[in-house]
Amino acid sequence: MKTLYLDIFSGISGDMLLGALIDLGVTTLDLQQGLARLGLDGYELQVERRQKAGIEGVKLDVLLTHDHAHDHAGSHDHAHDHAHSHDEREHDHDHAHSHADAPGETAHTHDGNRNFTEIRALIQASTLSPWVKEKSIAVFQRVAVAEGKIHGLPPEQVHFHEVGAVDSIVDIVGACIALESLGRPRVLAAAVVEGTGWVRCAHGRIPVPAPATLEILGARGVPVTQCEEPHELVTPTGAALLAEFAESFGPLRGFTPRRIGYGLGTRDNRTRPNVLRAVLGETGDAGAGTSARDWETDTIAVLETNLDDCPAEVLGHFVERALTTGALDVFHTPVQMKKNRPGVLLTVLCAAAEADRFAEQMLRETSAFGVRRTLAERRKLRRRFVPVATPWGEVRVKLGELNGAVVQAAPEFEDCRRLAEASGVALKEIYAAATAAVKA
Repeated sequence: MKTLYLDIFSGISGDMLLGALIDLGVTTLDLQQGLARLGLDGYELQVERRQKAGIEGVKLDVLLTHDHAHDHAGSHDHAHDHAHSHDEREHDHDHAHSHADAPGETAHTHDGNRNFTEIRALIQASTLSPWVKEKSIAVFQRVAVAEGKIHGLPPEQVHFHEVGAVDSIVDIVGACIALESLGRPRVLAAAVVEGTGWVRCAHGRIPVPAPATLEILGARGVPVTQCEEPHELVTPTGAALLAEFAESFGPLRGFTPRRIGYGLGTRDNRTRPNVLRAVLGETGDAGAGTSARDWETDTIAVLETNLDDCPAEVLGHFVERALTTGALDVFHTPVQMKKNRPGVLLTVLCAAAEADRFAEQMLRETSAFGVRRTLAERRKLRRRFVPVATPWGEVRVKLGELNGAVVQAAPEFEDCRRLAEASGVALKEIYAAATAAVKA
């Protein structure tokens, strides 16, 4: 199976990841053409081959132009994200960042910018691929949930500390475009290593890891180890990208490297090269003799609660509301509870970053007194939609593919229902016609 291993011995930021993916073979032209679909202006990409501590790789910078350059006056000469030790661009998002004079200390001050609702709308309105849209929004949402928890705000109202400006939107969306360009490989990562020191913001001095970084990694259940490097190594953007894409964190096992890329930062670290090493290669599936499978993988949250006193109307309303507000799936199963009482097991599947929101919804809108939460890895068929013709009109059919072969075909219900209502033909006939058209 095609696999990307992120060797984050010196941390990770969005621009370093994007630089490493370019070094692996993503062309600047492909990246620029992909980003053009976002409909975002006011920036230019600068991609250069340089060396850091004797290691050659790609240094990526997002150069702001016109009004954006004025808003970020002088910002790209200094710190990345929270004045991070990687790119050292200063981002004037909700926190305008400048490099502190003291070793291991970063300065943060407030300056409002885009919120999550605005960024999500920008991405949804773009002509990016469905996968890039989904993943980009998911990365931003992880930061929004973390920042919202820190500041006591709903995620939609969060004005990002370091990911609301043009350069960081480019970092996140660009990374998703690059991963799609590489064929959406399975992503693994080394153990997360963070530095030490302090960040200064309007709230005072806060030790590294930065609050948002810690919240993002904690929500995903990612272990963090600090090293002796007196600077912040993992940015909130980098943490969110890791949390969204990396299946696991640890050393390489059964991995065959094919290509190696390096994304460079700007700072000269004291104890390690300021580079992110990305290795593209192959891994075998667990179990001897099994062949590689090109399915997609991700990690979701599974929320469960046992109910024996929830009215059926309330339960039905909750299911509908949870599905319309973004749950991946909601279902309830008959169970036998203590004292031989019949009840239901209510289960919600959702993105890991949204687990707290749906847990709160379960507690508020059902009779639950507690919610169990676990993280689960999924294996998913690669999906695409094709239109097919039936005697009553066109129907979209979702195809599920494994190793290049179609193994599932499912006509879209809404298309079939619309045609059934318009024609008076039985719904099952339209389903059968659409399925037969796929096989023809």
